[in-house]
Amino acid sequence: MTLGRSADLLKALIAFPTISCTPNLALIEHVAGVLGAAGIACTIVKDEAGTCANLFASTGPAHTPGVMLSGHADVVPVEGQPWTTPPFEATLRDDRLYGRGAADMKGFVACAVVAMLDASKRTLRKPLQLALSYDEEIGCVGVRRLIDVLEMSPVRPDLCVVGEPTMMQIATGHKGKAAYRAVCCGEEGHSALAPKYRNAIHVATSWIVAMRAAQERLAQHGARDDGYDVPYSTIHVGTIHGGRALNIVPNRCTLDFEIRTLANDRADAILDDIRTRAARDDEAALPDIAEVNAYPGLDTHVASDAVRFLEAFLPADTSKRKVAFGTEGGLYSTRLSVPTLVCGPGDIDVAHKPDEYVALAQLDACDTFLARLIGGLL
Repeated sequence: MTLGRSADLLKALIAFPTISCTPNLALIEHVAGVLGAAGIACTIVKDEAGTCANLFASTGPAHTPGVMLSGHADVVPVEGQPWTTPPFEATLRDDRLYGRGAADMKGFVACAVVAMLDASKRTLRKPLQLALSYDEEIGCVGVRRLIDVLEMSPVRPDLCVVGEPTMMQIATGHKGKAAYRAVCCGEEGHSALAPKYRNAIHVATSWIVAMRAAQERLAQHGARDDGYDVPYSTIHVGTIHGGRALNIVPNRCTLDFEIRTLANDRADAILDDIRTRAARDDEAALPDIAEVNAYPGLDTHVASDAVRFLEAFLPADTSKRKVAFGTEGGLYSTRLSVPTLVCGPGDIDVAHKPDEYVALAQLDACDTFLARLIGGLL
């Protein structure tokens, strides 16, 4: 079977094992080489170690606002997952390309690079731009360095399209996220005398009880947005570690938790509510809380010019929705004041799972969309 150009490029991109927190420079340099061969200049923005990098490329007039396509190069780990195909070797089966990142989101990256190549051959009235970032999967980490550079540009895009997998439907919003680590302190002692000492795990569980009470309030009385599967802000504990032996009262327990917020809620206000509730139990036992990472939500109005512009290049039955997962779109919207939407090939339901795939029909649909978008920039 003869594959299209985007699918061919996707096969090459899957072969780069760009797991978050590992080097991605080889993939970035590969993309820069492909674009550079077509005369498209690329700016590479590296991390402090020089092993991970963002890429920004533009084709068309330099001093005019255009459209920026945004994606990330990193993928989630495959360790411990029962893959039936090699995760970093693209496998074609039943008109699907299997491989880690096929859906999330190297499929879109491949389509976007091909679109840039096609756009470079046209006389554009407005530029088409490409932004690729690293370590998105762990909290939109790398893109912040790229935004630092883009903030200094005198001209910013009219629109940013983040190509996360939406089955080529338009997503206008997602929740913001703040991740925290709570360190709960206690006093070591012999377990036979346990009531004499403060148990750090008990401190942690008191904090969790307070979080669950705060979550119940949000669910029953908090702000609502029925555009989301879960229409209120959420609180979630992901990991908890404490204790060394059964007969020792633990003096330390750590837990990692997150707060995902609707546009009308603030994570710091929710955290204050949790503290207030926990203090009612034992104020002296409140944990030390440190923010690990945070990114803003995205909330683009469904009737905005950005939505109308994008709809012109998509099928008439394209839906508008909000998505449960986060993206770098909130950072582009808040820090650069760029209208941002999410639209890309593939199904989020297969992302992060073994045997992740993207249907060739989805790649074709994305290619068609981007070809029409280029026509709108002429």
